[in-house]
Amino acid sequence: MQPMRIGILGSGDVAKSLGAGFLMLGHQVKLGSRSPAKLGEWVGKSGPKASSGTFAEAAEFGELAVLATLWSGTENALELAGPGNLSGKVVLDATNPLAFSTGGPPGLALGHKDSGGEQVQRWLPDSMVVKAFNTVGHAHMVRPSFPGGPPDMFLCGNDEGARRTVGEFCSAFGWGVVDLGGIEAARLLEPLAMVWILHGIRGGSWNHAFKFLRR
Repeated sequence: MQPMRIGILGSGDVAKSLGAGFLMLGHQVKLGSRSPAKLGEWVGKSGPKASSGTFAEAAEFGELAVLATLWSGTENALELAGPGNLSGKVVLDATNPLAFSTGGPPGLALGHKDSGGEQVQRWLPDSMVVKAFNTVGHAHMVRPSFPGGPPDMFLCGNDEGARRTVGEFCSAFGWGVVDLGGIEAARLLEPLAMVWILHGIRGGSWNHAFKFLRR
């Protein structure tokens, strides 16, 4: 894959882990934030191909964009990014529509007849949204190593070419790829993320991932 410019909307652990993975592959990466200055340390240690900016600057910069925001701030982040800056581009949606309540594990703000992935596609009607990287923690997103062999990354999106592009990145990061087709499959992938989360809460460890067994 030829070097690309990757714009990442978000500045948390997921954004930084995926950003490091893209940099490892030789791509240029710009992290977008409401407060770009706070990313100075990450940029400084990540090398000359790393930079930071506003959401709009990251969206405009990227030939491919990654959405790595908390769900509660996702719509606002996309408004600040400017949907026009993402028009015609592949947008890798790594979010989960988590709703937090006091004293209990998170639940899903959307489900059954809708999903966060579908909502992101509605917010970005001129972009090609692909849901991926929502069923594993940031520590294992790049070069995952497990005793049972490489885990599998499930992905979905309406555009076949966009799914293929994201699948190539997944493979380059060390994942097997399971393509589930249209973005409506996010209705299944986001509850699958809840399985990952609840297992982590009960077991006190986040070192697990899913593998799709075939014969």
